[in-house]
Amino acid sequence: MPQNPLGAAVGMLVAVAVLYGIELFDVADPAADLEANGIAPRDVSGLDGILWAPLLHAGWGHLWANTLPLLVLGWLVLAGGLRQFVAVTATVWIVGGVGTWLIGAPGVHIGASGVIFGWMVFLLLRGFFQRSFAQILVAVVLFFYWGGMLWGVLPGQVGISWEGHLFGALGGVLAAWLVARSTRGQAAGSETGKLAG
Repeated sequence: MPQNPLGAAVGMLVAVAVLYGIELFDVADPAADLEANGIAPRDVSGLDGILWAPLLHAGWGHLWANTLPLLVLGWLVLAGGLRQFVAVTATVWIVGGVGTWLIGAPGVHIGASGVIFGWMVFLLLRGFFQRSFAQILVAVVLFFYWGGMLWGVLPGQVGISWEGHLFGALGGVLAAWLVARSTRGQAAGSETGKLAG
């Protein structure tokens, strides 16, 4: 559970509300054409899409499909505190974006699903890397409920950026490993030394 469950819930509601605000602006002003600001693979002018792609969606249906996983998984990632949440999200965001830019199919890639896949994989692996029974239990529940989504890292569905899903998931693996390494380092540093007599 997050250290501050209510604060985490409010934070995720605000974050998702921002995404709905962006989509509302995009729909209200078609000339803005925000979707064009996503990741354009192997195009230097599309590199800035790495920053914007998770904030942009191809219509209300796309955003709606991402809403529940964003709220639930984001809330669970906040269990480690705000600093860890920011670090994990940044790792997933950057790895997912750069990987998509490097090998993505032609076209513009947008949507928060790469971040969702990264959060999911982070939550699935974090307990194993940290050897935490409670976190492994959370991972088991998540796997039974949303494990099927992991098939989305494979190519096959037209119009779905499996590359974004795959590299978001790889970002989640890296984030879980880095968090576990950092946690172990902090635990080792906090052990009391003994004087030899």
